[in-house]
Amino acid sequence: MSDFEPAVTAFLLLKTNRAWLELSVPERVAAFQENVLPAVKDKAQDVRWRYYDTEFYTARVTDIWVWEARSHEAFQLAIEALRETPFWDHYFEIVEILVGVENGYAKHYDSDILAANNA
Repeated sequence: MSDFEPAVTAFLLLKTNRAWLELSVPERVAAFQENVLPAVKDKAQDVRWRYYDTEFYTARVTDIWVWEARSHEAFQLAIEALRETPFWDHYFEIVEILVGVENGYAKHYDSDILAANNA
């Protein structure tokens, strides 16, 4: 996936619900592997995601999932699949979904990207 060029990036801001917190860590892993991964697996060819824990910095949002998709449709299909699992509103409250296009302004105006690239 090194040539993965996302058309859209989405930030899912999540808050854990009591149903998730009442599970032991092994039960959480099993719930994720049994309920979430199979639902999005066949939709995941054109999406990738990463997880960030934030509960130790804020009480409103406990986790952020960053999704990148090759198309808006690929992102939509993954989210539709995710909505059919207990993840959605049972284990986690979806606080907000923020969707953007990286360097969209530069692409639109055919200008240079104005960002630090120190890596």
